[in-house]
Amino acid sequence: MSKQRELLLFDEPQLTFGFGQQLAHPKDGLLLYGPYYNPHAGGRMRIGLITTAEGESRYRKWVKKLSKVIRPAKADDPNHTVFPGFQATFQAEWPENPTTTLIVDANELHRAICMEDRHQAIHKSVSLYADAISNFVRERSEVTLDLWIAVIPEEIYRLGRPQSKVSKEDRQESELLMNKKAATRLLREPSLFASDNSAAEIYLYELNFHNQLKARLLQEKIVVQVIRETTLAPEDFKKSNGMPLRSLQDQATLAWNIATTTFFKAGGQPWKLSTPRPGVCYVGIVFKKEVLGVDENNACCGAQMFLDSGDGVVFRGAVGPWYSPTNKQFHLTREKARELMALIVTAYRQAHNGASPTELFVHGKTRFSIDEWDGFRDTVPENCKVACVQIREDLSLKLFRPGDTNVARCLGWVETPTKGYLWTKGFIPRLQTYPGREVPNPLSIEVVRGEADIKIVMSDVLALTKLNYNTCIFSDGVPVTLRFADTIGEILTAGPIRDDLPPLPFRYYI
Repeated sequence: MSKQRELLLFDEPQLTFGFGQQLAHPKDGLLLYGPYYNPHAGGRMRIGLITTAEGESRYRKWVKKLSKVIRPAKADDPNHTVFPGFQATFQAEWPENPTTTLIVDANELHRAICMEDRHQAIHKSVSLYADAISNFVRERSEVTLDLWIAVIPEEIYRLGRPQSKVSKEDRQESELLMNKKAATRLLREPSLFASDNSAAEIYLYELNFHNQLKARLLQEKIVVQVIRETTLAPEDFKKSNGMPLRSLQDQATLAWNIATTTFFKAGGQPWKLSTPRPGVCYVGIVFKKEVLGVDENNACCGAQMFLDSGDGVVFRGAVGPWYSPTNKQFHLTREKARELMALIVTAYRQAHNGASPTELFVHGKTRFSIDEWDGFRDTVPENCKVACVQIREDLSLKLFRPGDTNVARCLGWVETPTKGYLWTKGFIPRLQTYPGREVPNPLSIEVVRGEADIKIVMSDVLALTKLNYNTCIFSDGVPVTLRFADTIGEILTAGPIRDDLPPLPFRYYI
């Protein structure tokens, strides 16, 4: 293959906001023109709140504060922007009084999370939230909500994670006479007693409160935003030496980030790409190993589909022995790759009045096998071009420039017709800084299957770094097709894997 070495500078991708106006920085666009799509315009978001009594008080105070101007810690700093208030930014009200409020008993929650058996502790704690929400949705079907917000005490965050340990003075006796070893045996060889098998299923859930709560609400199509009390009222939580318990972003930045992701999860679209390529579909492949599977090489496969508008849908694929301990990579069989791509093409057509994609790019961190490639091609229409692209951070290549600043974001180096390096991190003129601590590393981008113009592929990847609605920053270092791959994989496998999980919008997972 002939060399095609070329150093070039891509244009910073532009975003479209309200009234069709275009700017590069999300905060600039929202500040001046408001969001691109606003289903709540002139009204209010319908929020369901679930928390303890103390959490409710802190939540109300924080939402009230969010309705007003919040100034950044550093004045006249391009990297910090004043937050003008939620309603002023999104032209919709985030009401101080939620549409409905469910109160969790703080003492019961404390006893649950402090149980000695960590699987039982986290499962019971999640149940206090998940069961209350599910029961409300089933019993009060006439009440329509856009989003549930679960405010959790710091104790739940601290003890609701893997490797968490409860102090001796707080430790509570577990409710069930069961442990992980016995549960694993029952899951592989079920008992004649249904109660034992039911108790064993608790151990199929991940030891992570956040992921388990989201996973248990997926089946009922419930969107939830988890917020720690220390995020809402950091001044209430101090260490023994009087210092803050947590180091948080300044209040204006925090307001921007939480407001943006909440608006997105409530059904709005803060912005979209200004120059989408019609007919193009981007797919990120997701793999996550099962924790208690019979086969240690079993993994769940999923896919994230992103359209040119920026909308995303997550598909749960098949569970199988996709992991190879030899090369430590995940790969699908041709049949399963065909089935997964069929879901994607069907969803694309539904979103485009029956029209099929004309170009489809599959992004992954590992190289795609010939079986996967053949499976993808078996499914897509004949007139649709498919390309499999490997994207990973490359630590072996460094570029330096004279002076005090790093190389610029948007810099690209085309090494061959199928491979290039792209600096998605670097000096940003709008911010007058490089928002990082180390010399930025590029992304290695290689078309490993199919044919595509490497410059167009790199330009697309750069644009996809602007679609992280989970925060409100100028850009991300990783395209959205891969940014949340690990998180989505963890949620897909955070509980017993069911075959009937429907494709759901991206906002259910982040």
